[in-house]
Amino acid sequence: MMSRGGHGFTQIYFAVVKKLPDWKFDATNAPWPAMKILTIIARVLLGFIFVFFGSNALLHFLPMPPLPQGVAGLYLKAFFESGYVYVIGAMQLIAGLFLLIGRFVPLGLTILAAMIFNIWAFHILMAPEGFPPALVVTVLEMFLLWQYRSAFAALLKP
Repeated sequence: MMSRGGHGFTQIYFAVVKKLPDWKFDATNAPWPAMKILTIIARVLLGFIFVFFGSNALLHFLPMPPLPQGVAGLYLKAFFESGYVYVIGAMQLIAGLFLLIGRFVPLGLTILAAMIFNIWAFHILMAPEGFPPALVVTVLEMFLLWQYRSAFAALLKP
């Protein structure tokens, strides 16, 4: 039988945890102290946006405007009738929570990058009137991707 005094599971756990990469924002990467504050503000703001609208997709606490005419309306109708809107809402909620909590921020940013790409595709191809909110979340996402670029460096190596 293993003793609990620093042997067995706890010893293995701490040996593994020490080898994991640091998931937190490293203040030494920021050239100015204000950049750390701006990074936290951008992370919380983007996280709140996606938690709010992801929760709305699941709980419907905001009144739903009428669907637009044309292809955009048909696209959204398919989202709602198939239940796919719940998958999108759940992913937005999870990614937004990752940003708000401050853990797994690169994973949250990766999930949101796919969401934001689809938001842009929808507005470019079907509903151009929705560009301002898409622009806001894109600027926040790009700023955060730049601040957390060290987490993505391995993806860009040949």
